This record gives sequence, structure tokens and C-alpha cells, in this order.
Amino acid sequence: MDTKTTEKTEATAATPARPESDLVEDAAVDDGAKPLDELHDDESEGSDGSDEGDARDEGDEGHEGDARDEGEGAASLPGAGGVGAAAAAVVSAALSVVALTGTWTGRVVAERETLVGQIKTSGSGTPAQQISEIYGDAWHSTALVNGVFALLAVIVAVLVLTLPRRPVWVRAVAVAGAVLGGLGLLLSVGTYFDLFLSLPTAGS
Repeated sequence: MDTKTTEKTEATAATPARPESDLVEDAAVDDGAKPLDELHDDESEGSDGSDEGDARDEGDEGHEGDARDEGEGAASLPGAGGVGAAAAAVVSAALSVVALTGTWTGRVVAERETLVGQIKTSGSGTPAQQISEIYGDAWHSTALVNGVFALLAVIVAVLVLTLPRRPVWVRAVAVAGAVLGGLGLLLSVGTYFDLFLSLPTAGS
């Protein structure tokens, strides 16, 4: 009996003690779970993958946000073409008003024609010649100058209306300039050719 006990004690002493980690791994294998090394590897891979996914999502969201902000900024800021179209529309409307009300240039030209007519008919011109040279030429010169301004207004307005994607108010001003310019051009042509009012005769 003592011999058996002694042999068991010696066998136990000869067997080296296993680390606790090996015992835990063996227990995990017996239970169907993964070893600790594999668990640590899975956790590191999972953490790295989640971090990379979060970084990629944040990067995509950042790029989309920047692109959206840039697009909104470009849409809100008027370009050089938009400013030029707006200015051209205003100029067209101003030219049409000038064509209807008259200009300083037209008045100077009319006064010059009056003076030239007086010089031509002084002392020897008939009443009909005086009316034509002094008054008729002055009126026709005024109508001609106003017609030039009206034609410029119509041309500028048509150019603005042909431009694509212009604001509503720019197109509205251009339409007003075209209408008023057309009216001024019609009045100028009628006045130049004596369609509305003819020159008075010497006997009237």
C-alpha cells in the first residue's frame, strides 16, 4: 500500500504544472469555444474593420457635404454672365425710355438743322422752302436720332431674351425694353416719313 502511494506521488511530482492559460484554452476547446488567441485576433480584426468603416463613412459624408455646400454656393452667387444680362436688360429699358422722351443729342441736331435752314432761305427762300428747311428737317433729324436709340433698345433686349436660364425679373425688364423700344421705333419712323403729322403748307 505504501509502495503505490509513493509511486503516485512521484508521478505527480514528475508531471510539470501547466499554465492557467493552457487550462483555460483546453476548457474552451472542450466547451466548443474558440481559444483565447483566436478571440483576441477576432476582436482586433473587428475593431479595425469597424474603425475603417466608420472612417470611410465619415469621409464619404464629408465629401458629399463639401460638394453640396460648393454647389449651393455656386448656385447662390451670380456669375459674370448673370450680372451682364441684368445690366443689359436695364440698359435696354433706359434706351427705350430715352427714345420716347427725346435726348439732348436729338435736340442739338434739330437746332443745327434749324440754323442751316435759316441760312439757306434767308432773303430768297419761299415760304414752302422755309417751312421745309427750317422746321421739317429739324423734326426729321429728331425722329432719326430717337429712332436710333429705339433700335438699340430693341437689339439689346432681344439679345438678353435669347440668353438661356436668366432670372424672371431680368427677362421681364428685357421684355419691357423691347416693347417700349418697338413703340419708340414706330413713332420715330412715322414722324420721319410724315405719316402721323404732315408738314404745314404755306397757305394754311
